[in-house]
Amino acid sequence: MTLHAGIFGYPIRHSISPAMHNAAFESAGIDAVYEAWETAPDRLAAGVAALRGGSFLGANVTVPHKQAVMEHLDDIDSLATRIGAVNTIVNQNGRLMGSNTDALGFINSLKNEAGVNVSGLNVVLIGAGGAARAAAYALADAQAGELTIANRTVERAESLATELRKTGAETVSYGISNPDFLSACERADLIVNSTSVGMLHGPAEGESPIPSEVIQPGCIVYDMVYNPTMTPLLTDAEKSGARIVGGLPMLVYQGAAAWTRWTGREAPVEVMFRAAKEALEL
Repeated sequence: MTLHAGIFGYPIRHSISPAMHNAAFESAGIDAVYEAWETAPDRLAAGVAALRGGSFLGANVTVPHKQAVMEHLDDIDSLATRIGAVNTIVNQNGRLMGSNTDALGFINSLKNEAGVNVSGLNVVLIGAGGAARAAAYALADAQAGELTIANRTVERAESLATELRKTGAETVSYGISNPDFLSACERADLIVNSTSVGMLHGPAEGESPIPSEVIQPGCIVYDMVYNPTMTPLLTDAEKSGARIVGGLPMLVYQGAAAWTRWTGREAPVEVMFRAAKEALEL
């Protein structure tokens, strides 16, 4: 029996996850197919319910469903509960278990691709959505130093900062137009963009979330946008003498963690990297 997995999103037609996961299944000799399921919000409940069938390993979940999907699951692990978002569903004999592998993907991409240990680092996190929440909790758990959260809607940044302060994290929040935010960027050891600014075909294509002059030499600049691989932010950072990390490693490492949850095997990470790069025509 061919097994099935896939990704819920809306829109989802440009996802490279099918190429990445299908290459992993083929490499491991597993008879399984991974598909992109474009799922409007009013069809999410029915789509998730179908996962209970015996041929389904589970699913990934992306925007705009990472929070809405939680009410349709039987159990959610502690990290996903804290983050408030699920990006991976595992079918355990008809019971649907939710988890979040974005946090692990973020930390592993920093550690494995850039050799970065975030403990004690002063970090600026741009954005306060689902990806930002995963990164923020990952940073707090890894004992980062001061964490500055900046968002266009300052109330969302402050809400996330308040949550993190309750865990003992040293956290402040600003609107992106606040001069104190730019000062924090100048002092930062690590700047992380979790927004879609600079994304190909996005509403802010060709733009950077911060002015280039606030990026200091020796800073680490991480952009979760993976297409294009060199976003305006990363281009500016490289010119400024900063170390750069693009978004593709996070995509691969979070996908690898999900693949392991479905199969019980160690994911073929290099195979997944190669397939992702081929899908992006790199």
